[in-house]
Amino acid sequence: MKNLLFFLLFSPAFVFAHQGIQGNPSLDAITIALSAGDADGLSKYFADNVEISIQDKEQTYNKAKATEVVRSFFGSNQPKSFTQLHKGTSRENSDQYCIGNLVGTAGNYRVYLYLKVNGNTLSIQEIRFDKE
Repeated sequence: MKNLLFFLLFSPAFVFAHQGIQGNPSLDAITIALSAGDADGLSKYFADNVEISIQDKEQTYNKAKATEVVRSFFGSNQPKSFTQLHKGTSRENSDQYCIGNLVGTAGNYRVYLYLKVNGNTLSIQEIRFDKE
């Protein structure tokens, strides 16, 4: 009985601690896709319309066209790695952002992601690739 009581009292703490350690699964998958140069994997998280900026060329694309644009970018700048430098939540709402460094064959890029939170899912609203 003591073991059952202990389990019932402390198991929620372990579950929440474990979730905190894991982080955000969607953002982790986005990071993996960026590191691998996987445009299709990244596009799973695109919103219906995505603002993409590559070296000061900025445009809003539908999901299919945005996938093509990112695939083309990865084709000419094959990523070697992506490292998250900073991530957080906006003050006004629960939207998230992530800033990181992308090391590619054609140089290094600072990557900015703006992610819209809808329930338990994230969708990429904006992605920027600025050459360093």
